[in-house]
Amino acid sequence: MAQGNFIKRLRQGLLLYILFMVALGTWAARERSTDWDNTLRVAVFPINGDGSETAHNYIATLDASAYASIEQFFTKQIRVYGHMLDTPVRIYMRGVLDEQPPTPPTHQAALKVMYWSLKMRFWAWRMNRRDERAIRPDIKIFVRYFDPLNNARLAHSLGLQKGLLGVVNAYASRRLRGRNHVVIAHEMMHTLGATDKYDAQTTLPLHPHGYAAPAATPLHPQTRAEIMGGRIPLSATEAQIPSSLKYVVVGEATAQEIRWIRD
Repeated sequence: MAQGNFIKRLRQGLLLYILFMVALGTWAARERSTDWDNTLRVAVFPINGDGSETAHNYIATLDASAYASIEQFFTKQIRVYGHMLDTPVRIYMRGVLDEQPPTPPTHQAALKVMYWSLKMRFWAWRMNRRDERAIRPDIKIFVRYFDPLNNARLAHSLGLQKGLLGVVNAYASRRLRGRNHVVIAHEMMHTLGATDKYDAQTTLPLHPHGYAAPAATPLHPQTRAEIMGGRIPLSATEAQIPSSLKYVVVGEATAQEIRWIRD
C-alpha cells in the first residue's frame, strides 16, 4: 500500500515538474521574443499545399530574398515606436517540406484545441530537427502554397504564441505575393502576442484598434490597414485586403501587445 502511494506521488511530482518546465520555457520564449534587444530569427518552411505542379514550380523560384518586404515592414514599423534596431526580423528560408502539418479541429472544444496544439508543436519541432546544421530559429512559419486557379478560397491561417509558430495558407502566385506577405506578417504578430482586431463573423476591422487611422475625419474610407485588423476599411460595411505591406501599419494597441510600447 505504501509503495503504491509512493509511486502515485512520484508520478504526480514528475507531472508537476514537466508542467513547470513547460511553463518556464514558454515564459522564457515570450520574454526573449519580445525584448527587442536582438534580431528575431524567423524560419520559413515552404510546403506544396495541394500537390499541384503550379505550387511546385512557384516554390522552386523562392529564396530568402522573396520575403524581404516582411523584414522591411518590421524595420519601418518598429522605428515608429522609437526602437532603432537595424534588423528586428531576419527571415531564413528552409528546405521544402513534403509533410503536411496536423489539421486543426473544426470545433473549438478546449480539449481538442489543446491536443491539436501539442501535436502541432511536436510536429514543428520534428520538422525543424531535420536540418541540424541550420540556425536555430526563434519563430517557425510553415507556408502552404496553393494553385490560385483551383483554390478560390483558402483555409484560415493561424499563429501560436505557445511554440512561436505559424501555419499560413498562401497562393502560389507572384502577383499575389504581396497579399501572402500581409498574412505571414499577421500570423507572425500572433506568435509575438498580438490579438485579432476584426469581427470574426464579418471580418470587418474593429474600431478603433483595428483601424490604421482611428481618429481620421471622415473615418471612411481609410487608405491603409492595421496589421491585426487585416483589411482596409472603405466604409462601415466594406473593407478590402491590402495588396501588400506598403498599405499596412502597426497600431498602438498591437505595438503594446508585442512590447514595442511599454508601460
